Amino acid sequence: MTNLTVGNAHITYRAEGSGPALVLVHGVGPGAAMWDALVGRFTDRRTVVLPDLAGSDPVEDDGSPLTVEALAAQLIAVIEDTGAAPVNLLGFSMGAPVAAAAAALRPDLVRRLMPVAGFAHGGDRYLRQLVDAWFALTGEPGGFGRLGTLTAYSPAFLNTMAPEAIEQLHGFMQPTDGRLRQLDLLRRLDIRDLLPKIEAPTLVVGCTQDRTVPVENHREVAAAIAGSEYTELDSGHVVMMERPDEFVDLVRDFFDRP
Repeated sequence: MTNLTVGNAHITYRAEGSGPALVLVHGVGPGAAMWDALVGRFTDRRTVVLPDLAGSDPVEDDGSPLTVEALAAQLIAVIEDTGAAPVNLLGFSMGAPVAAAAAALRPDLVRRLMPVAGFAHGGDRYLRQLVDAWFALTGEPGGFGRLGTLTAYSPAFLNTMAPEAIEQLHGFMQPTDGRLRQLDLLRRLDIRDLLPKIEAPTLVVGCTQDRTVPVENHREVAAAIAGSEYTELDSGHVVMMERPDEFVDLVRDFFDRP
C-alpha cells in the first residue's frame, strides 16, 4: 500500500500484477475493495492500480465537501506516482466522471479511457431523487443499505441470488460520513465542459437496466466525447458483478488494442 498526500487528503493506492498499468477507479462505497473479485483476472498481463479516493473508508481528510476536481487531482497524483503513464484508465459510476476529468486535464497520462455506468452532471432528476432518498434514510442504516441493493442490481439478477446473499449486500452501502459526502457530490458535479477535451481513445460502457444512474446518462457521456465508441451490456448498475465474464472480456479487448 502506498500513501500520498494530495491537498487536504491522505489517500492510498495499491498495485498488483505486472505489465502495462490498468487503473481502476471506484464508485460510491468503501473504496478500491469493490474491485477485489476481478483483480486477478487482469493481473496476468497488467499491473492493476487501485486507488482509494476521498470519501472511501481508508482515506483521511478534513471532511470538507468533495469536488470532482479534487478527486481528479488525487487520481492524477496516483498515476504520476506509479511512473507508469500513459495508463489505461477505467472509472465506474462516480469514478467515471472522475476518470474522464483526469483524462481531459492531463491527456499525457492516459492511453485509453473507459467510463462505465457514468454521467456528465448531477442534473438527472431521477438520480437527484434517489440521492435525496438516501439522505432521508441516514438515520436508518438498514433502509439505507436496502435502497442501495435495490438500485445496484437488476431485478432478474437479484432473483438468482439466495436471500441470505442479498442480505449481505446491504452492508456495502451504509450512511458513513464519507459515503454521504460522495452521494452529495453526485448532485453537484458537472464535467460537460471537460468531455470535449478528452483526447484518449474512449469506450463508454452503458448498462441498459441501470436503476442508479439511468442509461440515458451513459449515452450522453459518449455523445460528448469526440470519436468515442459506445456499447451497452444488459445489466443493472454493478455490471462487473452481474456480467463479470462479458465485462472482463470487454475491458481486456479494448485495452489490448495497439
